[in-house]
Amino acid sequence: MSKIMQLTVRVRPYYKKSLKADFPAIGRGLSYLNEAWIEEGPSLYDIVGRLDKFLYDLEGNPPFREILLKYRDKLRKLHNEVEEHIANWKLAKADQALYQIEDVFDQIEWELGS
Repeated sequence: MSKIMQLTVRVRPYYKKSLKADFPAIGRGLSYLNEAWIEEGPSLYDIVGRLDKFLYDLEGNPPFREILLKYRDKLRKLHNEVEEHIANWKLAKADQALYQIEDVFDQIEWELGS
């Protein structure tokens, strides 16, 4: 690493429309906790990074909280994998783990809609 410069890799969101449009039930549930942040359109990766805080704050919404709790361990594991792959510059593997996070969020959205 350079003495005065640093390389960084960021995970940025890329929604077709917005978080709330692509994942309406999740967006609605999380908007009650931090509407301004959800309106900014955080990535699913960023949401997983704050998942423990959200679970704590969601005690007033048991159905949503229970569904997120069900996937918490899997999401945390994937989040850690992404961090590790980025740190080791294995970006293709990081991308694969991000796809898996998307799949879990698709499942959560489906369960919230049923």
